[in-house]
Amino acid sequence: MSQVQIVEGNYRGQQMAGVVGQLVKPYKRFAKPMTGYAGFVTIKVGADVVRVKVQGTKGYKTVSGDVAMTQNIMALQTTEIEEPVVEETDEQVIERLRERFEILNEMSQASVDGVVRGMVVTGPPGVGKTFGVEKVLEKASMFDKLAGRPEKYGVEKGAASAIGLYMLLFRYADEGSVLVLDDCDSILFDEISLNLLKAALDSGKKRMISWKAESSALRREGIPEKFEFRGSIIFITNLKFDKTKGKIKDHLEAIMSRCHYLDLTMDTMRERILRVKQIVADGMLKDYKIDQEGEDEIVNFMQKNSGRLREVSLRMVTKLADLYKMNPNRWQSLAESTCIKR
Repeated sequence: MSQVQIVEGNYRGQQMAGVVGQLVKPYKRFAKPMTGYAGFVTIKVGADVVRVKVQGTKGYKTVSGDVAMTQNIMALQTTEIEEPVVEETDEQVIERLRERFEILNEMSQASVDGVVRGMVVTGPPGVGKTFGVEKVLEKASMFDKLAGRPEKYGVEKGAASAIGLYMLLFRYADEGSVLVLDDCDSILFDEISLNLLKAALDSGKKRMISWKAESSALRREGIPEKFEFRGSIIFITNLKFDKTKGKIKDHLEAIMSRCHYLDLTMDTMRERILRVKQIVADGMLKDYKIDQEGEDEIVNFMQKNSGRLREVSLRMVTKLADLYKMNPNRWQSLAESTCIKR
């Protein structure tokens, strides 16, 4: 098995230049090229087998064995299928991300209006998925709050049992109501919950949901064992429904076929950093009253330490801004102690 060295490549947001490993599988081109990368090479580093994204066969080189022969074979294997990849500029990436979040706002409003029955929103944690949806719902519920009427919109976070989901669906069953399931991924791995969701998102004129099992909880709450669901559901998750494997894949495909599926397309560290730059430039830190120089320092610190931060997210921006407000002169030292992985 040949030894290869990565010349330029990326694995889960980490730069792999200089890493040496055993070649497990040679370069293979992505069906749809990703930002900056045309395909990947599979190598074994220690006990781990990893797929490193590279721009082509030039992204790695053989460092032992019949070097020339190996490189010639790989060149012959990929010459006819490799295509040049056009790298997006930072401005283009920011505009793409901005457009995706504008679509999220539009689709959220369409859910409020009852036009969209179901939507799945996927993207990495801490990039503003929930914030955008909640902002639209808060605006829509303003008049209900002023009039003292029950709110039609609810955001439920964390785990939920099947019976808990049934009760939530009943609470938001009226036309014009929206139930947001935020990071409730446990529901996706429970067959009863999935069947409830499929019924609630059905494309038929009447979406009937039933619970035939005995339940004292339903009796106590006065919830019937059958009702018509006329509301909308927004599912916010870090999972990519279209990338799952195994038994769960069929269930999620059934959900996707009933929903609009919005991938916010932030798969690389570069995209997350550019999202941070965009949101900060749009006034995220306005309430902190930090000057432009301070904002630039925070963004540059995140970019410089993206591989060491506990997370690259909008939440991290606020953490760093808190430290900056505490002590503008030594906030970076504080950040090194509290925000950097050891």
